[in-house]
Amino acid sequence: MGFARTCSVALVGVEGVVVEVQADLEPGVAAFTLVGLPDKSLVESKDRVRAAVVNSGAEWPQKKLTVGLSPAAVPKSGSGFDLAVACAVLAASERLDPREIADLVLIGELGLDGRVRPVPGILPAVLAAADAGYRQVVVPERTAAEASLVPGVSVLGIRSLRQLIAVLTDAPVPEEEPLPEGRPDPMLAGLSVPGAGLGTGVLLGDRQPDLAEVAGQLKARTALEVAAAGRHHLLLQGPPGAGKTMLAERLPGLLPPLTAQESLEVTAVHSVAGTLPAGQPLLDRAPYCAPHHSASMASLVGGGSGLPRPGAVSLAHRGVLFMDEAPEFSGRVLDALRQPLESGHVIVARSGGVLRLPARFLLALAANPCPCGRHGMLGEGCDCPPQAVRRYRARLSGPLLDRVDLRVTVEPVARSELTGAEAGSETTAQVAERVRAARERAAARLADTPWATNSEVPGHELRTRWRVGPGALAEAERDMERGMLTARGLDRVLRVAWTVADLAGHDRPDAADVNCALELRTGVHRGTVLAGDRA
Repeated sequence: MGFARTCSVALVGVEGVVVEVQADLEPGVAAFTLVGLPDKSLVESKDRVRAAVVNSGAEWPQKKLTVGLSPAAVPKSGSGFDLAVACAVLAASERLDPREIADLVLIGELGLDGRVRPVPGILPAVLAAADAGYRQVVVPERTAAEASLVPGVSVLGIRSLRQLIAVLTDAPVPEEEPLPEGRPDPMLAGLSVPGAGLGTGVLLGDRQPDLAEVAGQLKARTALEVAAAGRHHLLLQGPPGAGKTMLAERLPGLLPPLTAQESLEVTAVHSVAGTLPAGQPLLDRAPYCAPHHSASMASLVGGGSGLPRPGAVSLAHRGVLFMDEAPEFSGRVLDALRQPLESGHVIVARSGGVLRLPARFLLALAANPCPCGRHGMLGEGCDCPPQAVRRYRARLSGPLLDRVDLRVTVEPVARSELTGAEAGSETTAQVAERVRAARERAAARLADTPWATNSEVPGHELRTRWRVGPGALAEAERDMERGMLTARGLDRVLRVAWTVADLAGHDRPDAADVNCALELRTGVHRGTVLAGDRA
């Protein structure tokens, strides 16, 4: 009787569970049994593994073969277990030394010819292996760079099962035939999920939209700067053609580069989702996700058959989620944002399991004043009846809007602003530098706390630990008495006021900073100078 074991990783959302792959050979009629809650793609690995082993020059054991995936209670899916199953079978038949693979973590899909194909989710899988104490992993050659991002782990990238057998038996490593010049690499197909294209969370290309291309819109530009500096959620309201989408597309460029930990978090999500750009194993810029207004609940918060997959809120983790034509989204879809906006994660319960997915994003909403978009415009006739206007605006519910810190009306651009000289328009780089400095001031103040940006600080801490200047809250208190502000609204005004103060270089918010925050939230002009003017 032959027995061997090795390890692989089962992904549950963006978290991994190390799975022990056991192979047992017994005398009897030749058969191959796979147990341990495998899904359809994993059940089919029996045929892939058998063909790959034979075509790699090894002999397939003609005995009763049982392969177990432990822990058996954890659902396993995908083709990433192929390599571990093949090595466990070869070790059980004494083609490999069982001791050589006992402490290895093997991840990869096998082709029928023995080539090792990449699979999505390599980074979170290797992170799970490292957390479990494993220090040696074997992955497809195309994903070795992604796996090497995990510190303290030795990564071996291979192109075929033949090469791995040679490495484990100290034999000369065979060379694989190079791909004919000009032919696309079929191995890269395993890294992307069908349907995952542009707009799913990663800004492709080196050229980013520049804020200098925006004519006028001083108040909206100020709101973008404040939103980026404090990670405050933003609502842009205005008629069609005023520049709402143009402004939102330039928001990611104002955000600071991701830290090392944030880069790993973002890359792990996009690795699982199959949206990592080819040749870019690590994402170091804030992602940008802009779902269409016909998006379903599952596509926004996560879902799919079996175990849920990351949705738009997770693809925008540590970046920007832009919802253009926000009132056109389903009311259920919009209200589903309320929980991740507060907690920074989303919990998805499906028949296949319950997952916790990261979802700490900056929300940017864009909305027209009415269905036709001409309500309130000078010289334009609105064809919408009052009831239709009220119904249209009511799609953005009060509880959702209460969580949005900045609400700005984007006015149509004047002809003089559009055709005049743009020497006064600041570039994205100039504004991003002020945002970076403000983030550093906030980080120094919030050192040794669980929070990193002003938008994360609880209201109780702002009212007791970090107080504003004397008399600074006079206007805000009057707004609360008039019913214009809720208790949550006051807390959010305080958070924005601290961001405005950080941008202005103040030690703590004064009355002008708080009034600026009030104007950006309520839209009521306070006679104050906005942050962009003071900077």
